[in-house]
Amino acid sequence: MIKVEHLSKRYGAVEVLKDINAEISQGEVISIIGPSGTGKSTFLRCLNLLDTPSGGRIEIDGQDILAPGTNVPKLRQRMGMVFQSFNLFAHLTVLENLTIGPVRLRGKRQAEAEAAGTELLKMVGLAEKADHFPDELSGGQKQRVAIARCLSMEPEIILFDEPTSALDPTMVSEVLAVIRRLARQGMTMAIVTHEMDFARDVSTRVFYMDQGVIYEEGPPAELFDAPRRERTRDFIGKVRSLGYHVASADFDLYELFGQIERFCEKHALIVKIARTVQLLAEELLAIHVARPGPVDIDFVVAFSEKRRTVELRVDSAGEPGHPLENAPTPDRLGLTIIDNYAQDIAYERIGDHNRVTMRLKPA
Repeated sequence: MIKVEHLSKRYGAVEVLKDINAEISQGEVISIIGPSGTGKSTFLRCLNLLDTPSGGRIEIDGQDILAPGTNVPKLRQRMGMVFQSFNLFAHLTVLENLTIGPVRLRGKRQAEAEAAGTELLKMVGLAEKADHFPDELSGGQKQRVAIARCLSMEPEIILFDEPTSALDPTMVSEVLAVIRRLARQGMTMAIVTHEMDFARDVSTRVFYMDQGVIYEEGPPAELFDAPRRERTRDFIGKVRSLGYHVASADFDLYELFGQIERFCEKHALIVKIARTVQLLAEELLAIHVARPGPVDIDFVVAFSEKRRTVELRVDSAGEPGHPLENAPTPDRLGLTIIDNYAQDIAYERIGDHNRVTMRLKPA
């Protein structure tokens, strides 16, 4: 139904979307997740041309919507959009918000539009609010009206741009329940959301976006339970990380100690964990900087809020080989300390770097 090839979007010198390729079939529900600022909303806005792409191709049922002469208003009737800020007309009643589009843009008779609008309000549980104005509604009710208004234009596809982000937690479930109902009815949808449980439950596929690309995609069970790529795993696990680059054997260890302490304080990790991480950082980096060749090391502390685990990663340039097992002059005391605090240690070769990953034993 929708095919996107090499889509890009720039704002001046800033490249927000980079070579996006995706397909969405009829009846699919695509959840789009990822950190803030990675182009998720821009991707949706490009799909219905609220933002004009800088490059690439978008097809809907084989029609190139970026071709000269495209009837953009007609396209938007096929592809409705629900925004996080509702965008209801404040001077119109709830029912009038639902009838203005069908009457003015689709040429429906007023009575026909009102009858259809009333049925849609029943579907979203707000028939009794038909004569109220938006300011008389809660945030969750406004968003349900916005969804009903979108449906009043009889779209083939609905794009949801973080439909619950402006709502109090108590109102989120009522909006998600409406979207779940649409999914059961077979509506094609693309949903930018931070609601991970909802994305897992309602989606046929999930796109994880990071740094302006679709970094990983797959069925919910696969992407949430067994993500293949590191950034996806970190995001799903709600991983907060601290990175520190070492380019010299004479690096400032005490600067690193200070950053570790502040990181642990920020994420409410007990003092014992901070001291353990500092000790392991000292031992791990001492072993790595002693290896032959240039010093090019990235040290990462990763804390998973979801699993309540702390992981240390050390990426180092150099010849292939496990740094802890192939040290030229093994530091036996350092290795003993590392083994004492590590629940498990893994090694892998990534490109031209060696990676050592260790997970701390529970405190």
